[in-house]
Amino acid sequence: MTGDDVRAAAELCERILEPALEADWDVPVPGLEFTVATVVAHAAESPLWYSVDLWSGRENAAFEVKVLPDASNSALLTSLVAASRALAAGVDTAPAGTRGFHPFGSPDPSGFAAMACDELLVHGDDAARGLGVSFTPEDRLAADVLARLFPWHAVGPDDDPWQMLLWANGRIELAGRSPQRKWRWHCAPLSEWDGTAP
Repeated sequence: MTGDDVRAAAELCERILEPALEADWDVPVPGLEFTVATVVAHAAESPLWYSVDLWSGRENAAFEVKVLPDASNSALLTSLVAASRALAAGVDTAPAGTRGFHPFGSPDPSGFAAMACDELLVHGDDAARGLGVSFTPEDRLAADVLARLFPWHAVGPDDDPWQMLLWANGRIELAGRSPQRKWRWHCAPLSEWDGTAP
């Protein structure tokens, strides 16, 4: 996955959330211990962390990265978009072979892009649900994130990639599939995947 994918995910969040800037973002997100404001702050922190972790090598560095959840709605959305653009620029310029830090493995730039997209899409949907608006990414983007981070979850011809991605992240249940209570990503290069589910 690439910086263009990160930008696309952030632009979708911006397009959906910007019309709701005057709404109350202190309302809870259904089914989660987040408010809209705190989930948007978390979604903004993820690409910000990744933009640093991409360049930090395989070991955790000494950074403390934070987005202030009590900032204005406009500032939170600006932070989400800015952090996503910073990561996208890093992903696009990182030399081949660049590896960074994540607790689930050592991601390459594609892994960082995919993790950011997953965070932006899933938490963008969380925020949208809290605000009572719909959030639906393009099938291609959802399918690419699923294939990159959850390669053990194959998307069949009758599957909806977005619903599959939400299910893989434990957000929803799907008929005929086991609930995903303890999910994890494969963020290292796909060439290092051993072909099994965690």
